[in-house]
Amino acid sequence: MNTIGRHFIVEASRCNPDVLNDIDRIESILVEAARQANATVVTSTFHHFYPQGVSGVVVVSESHLAIHTWPEKGYAALDIYTCGDTTDPQKAVDYVVNSLGAKEVVETFVLRGVEQSDAFTHVMTTSQEREDEGEKLAVVL
Repeated sequence: MNTIGRHFIVEASRCNPDVLNDIDRIESILVEAARQANATVVTSTFHHFYPQGVSGVVVVSESHLAIHTWPEKGYAALDIYTCGDTTDPQKAVDYVVNSLGAKEVVETFVLRGVEQSDAFTHVMTTSQEREDEGEKLAVVL
């Protein structure tokens, strides 16, 4: 299937709140995630909210990685989109959720820009992984 890009929309729950509220650490995690995915970092910008929370984006030649955190809820919303076939956005997702200490992850994967005659569409799948008492459970929804 020909596609322009691959897009991950991630709900990361039960994360380490100290990490979620550390702007320098969040930026470092996203920049390294871009590198893990073999993406080329162009620039990044991050903002720390009062009293808590971080939002930021890493612009890569192949598109972007973005995050919004809610430390008080142990939650992060992650958006990773890459174009072309030289990157592996799943590696970026895995790196970020592991670095945040997420115990529950819902990933929606979207193939974007799928050609259908003279128009474009997308194809989407969702999966959930939850860690309870050291046991990982995975479900495709």
